[in-house]
Amino acid sequence: MKTVTYILLILSIFVLFSCNWNEEPEVAPGIKTQTILTGYEIIWGMDFLPDSDLIFTEKRGKLYRRDGETVTEITGFPEVRDRNQGGLLDIKVHPDYQENNWVYASYSASGISGEGQLRLIRFKINDNRVSNIENIFSTDETNEWNGHYGSRIEFDKENHLYLSIGEGGSGTLGGPNATNTNAQDLTSAWGKVHRLLDDGTIPPDNPVFPGNVGPTSIFSYGHRNPQGLVINPETDELWETEHGPRGGDEINVIKKGSNYGWPVYSYGVNYNYTPIPSTHGEGMTEPLFTWTPSIAACGITFITSDRFKSFKGNLLVSGLISKDLHRYVISGYKVTEAESLLSNVGRVRDVAQAPDGSIYVSVEDPGRIIQIIPE
Repeated sequence: MKTVTYILLILSIFVLFSCNWNEEPEVAPGIKTQTILTGYEIIWGMDFLPDSDLIFTEKRGKLYRRDGETVTEITGFPEVRDRNQGGLLDIKVHPDYQENNWVYASYSASGISGEGQLRLIRFKINDNRVSNIENIFSTDETNEWNGHYGSRIEFDKENHLYLSIGEGGSGTLGGPNATNTNAQDLTSAWGKVHRLLDDGTIPPDNPVFPGNVGPTSIFSYGHRNPQGLVINPETDELWETEHGPRGGDEINVIKKGSNYGWPVYSYGVNYNYTPIPSTHGEGMTEPLFTWTPSIAACGITFITSDRFKSFKGNLLVSGLISKDLHRYVISGYKVTEAESLLSNVGRVRDVAQAPDGSIYVSVEDPGRIIQIIPE
């Protein structure tokens, strides 16, 4: 009996070590960078057409297409209200573009009263000109200070369209003395993540909030200035980044009908250093991760390309104040490791993975796009 036990023990050790020998160690990729275009103003948003052409926006109201080394302006975009934080913002290509040719953009505009309004349109591109414009969503005209528009556009695998919008209003102040409560007002479009069908109509399974008899476009609320939006490819959940005041920038996992707290609470303090409660109220959702001091978290994406080896599955976050592109290792709902993939390159506005698996990063002063290539 002892002999049999001894043999089994030896076999177990052999199997254990054999498994370890066969495991591939995690390898971090070498990377190189190159600037693929420069000399622009603020490049706010970017996406890729099915033929791999890059389409990108300049905040001042210009839209461009890059085909190989050639950049061409796409003319005919509606008039943009380029003031303070407003302008031509995000751009997104419909997942079924090859069938329907729709492109989506968010921008600030002047309404009847002349104040700031956030609009979402879809359009087609013919001969490098915008055509077939449809206005599918608009806020009211109450963004008097032209700040905190958000805004990002994202599609899920069922082609629902998500649009993040900042609090707008007359200014920003957190805590009991807040004068701008748009983000908590369920009759206001400001300070929300909206969920639409691709034609702008409301999905019947959107949440129904108190005071409403049916669903509205509002999917979540209590957002200050959400400038990053992406679907997590592992979980199909919507992830979001938003600016806090002095500190308290957040990563949130957006849940249907959830309240993310602004301006009731924040992990930061007001710009005038007055405190904001950091204790969540009843029914409010905690952020997954926060930054203090602020990095001014902006565009985000997950790495899905095998070319990035052990970085596959990591979250990339662009930082305006930090001037870094941040890389985060995610385990479930926790950040377990962090580093700067690009450091001190300028205000990093957006990040996207290209069809070839490389990473495109838009940086300001001057407006340029840096390509990160895994080696």
